[in-house]
Amino acid sequence: MKSQHVLITGFIFFTLGLLGQDRTNKAVDSLYKEDQFYIGTVYNLIGKKPKGLTQNGFSLGFHLGYVKDMPLNKKRTIAIGLGLGYATNSYIQNMLIRKNDLGDFTYSILNDEDFNKNKFSDHVIELPIEFRWRTSTVESYKFWRIYTGLKLGYVFASRSKFKSDQGNLRYNGIKDYNNFQYGATISLGYNTWNIFMYYGLNTVFTDKAKIDNDVIDMNTIKIGLQFYIL
Repeated sequence: MKSQHVLITGFIFFTLGLLGQDRTNKAVDSLYKEDQFYIGTVYNLIGKKPKGLTQNGFSLGFHLGYVKDMPLNKKRTIAIGLGLGYATNSYIQNMLIRKNDLGDFTYSILNDEDFNKNKFSDHVIELPIEFRWRTSTVESYKFWRIYTGLKLGYVFASRSKFKSDQGNLRYNGIKDYNNFQYGATISLGYNTWNIFMYYGLNTVFTDKAKIDNDVIDMNTIKIGLQFYIL
């Protein structure tokens, strides 16, 4: 996971260099399209937390992908975007995920002093759907934008990792993980810097995941930065 984070972070800085280049060739194309490639980094928050759950570390997420920009007006300032992307997310917190003798996963809340590291993470194929408004022109790449929409996701890999002085636990393929994720998104900003927010509209885990017979109905909230390439 760390190597993936380093690779994607490096790609972000490479992207920023490309964004700083002048798009002089765009002036001859009146049928231009905007923001077809994206890359972003977010801080992952947990909403609707079970009693006692706390986040005790910096839970990072990264995403990147392609969006087909389809302008709806002659000025090309309003558009629909449909895309395909990839995301990876980690959630550092104090909920222990453990497998019992029957092969079922169990969940419990720990005291912070009971472990050295505890997190769960996922890898997701994403489908962003956006309504796009911007102040772009054919000559300039510096403009205001507000993109709102939905992001659908399929979790193709999930894992948990626990480390303590008494031992370590690691599981791949958490069967109680909700493989289909979806949420509302907004990206807004000017030029290179854009604030990105995501609010999960369904739960991270299925209703089979419980703590003391209470369903874990947590969702995800993501806040960060998003960058665009033509």
